[in-house]
Amino acid sequence: MILPIYIYGLPVLRKPTEEIDENYEGLQQLIRDMYETLRKSEGVGLAAPQVGLGIRMAVVDLDIMSDERPEFKGYFKTFINPYIEETAGEITTYEEGCLSFPGIHEKINRPDKVRVTWYDENFQFHDEWFEGFPARVVQHEFDHLDGKCFIDRMSPLRRQMNKSRLNALASGKVACDYKFKAVR
Repeated sequence: MILPIYIYGLPVLRKPTEEIDENYEGLQQLIRDMYETLRKSEGVGLAAPQVGLGIRMAVVDLDIMSDERPEFKGYFKTFINPYIEETAGEITTYEEGCLSFPGIHEKINRPDKVRVTWYDENFQFHDEWFEGFPARVVQHEFDHLDGKCFIDRMSPLRRQMNKSRLNALASGKVACDYKFKAVR
């Protein structure tokens, strides 16, 4: 089932999430629904707050990019209770967008390597380093789990330049090609 994506202005996007366990009701269906929603919206990552849930979970699907980046063929990851344990490498700048901020894309600085601990959809524990684009995507999604958004990482000048667009989103003026829920 395709879930509505929550748009900037809804409080769930600004609240830190809570951990879950393997007994979370409907977990496997939720994971399937999040992947389906992500594919329909043509995104690469989706955090639970973006579908209105205050739980510490995100999904990443880089397979959508595999025509241009063959190394991402079959790249699907489910992150339950994930945490960034450490960062390394250089700070890199890359243009990011967000399904909760349709129409806004900005250059964001992030470390290019992160070590992450998490549980997968079968509640198997993982401790792994991510590098390059996958590292950027997990950092972006995990920010959502802490009640942060990519606009918080914009320079003050760029945030000011986007103020009218942000205000429009926060007041429910949204135009996008996917199912969404906005302030009304």
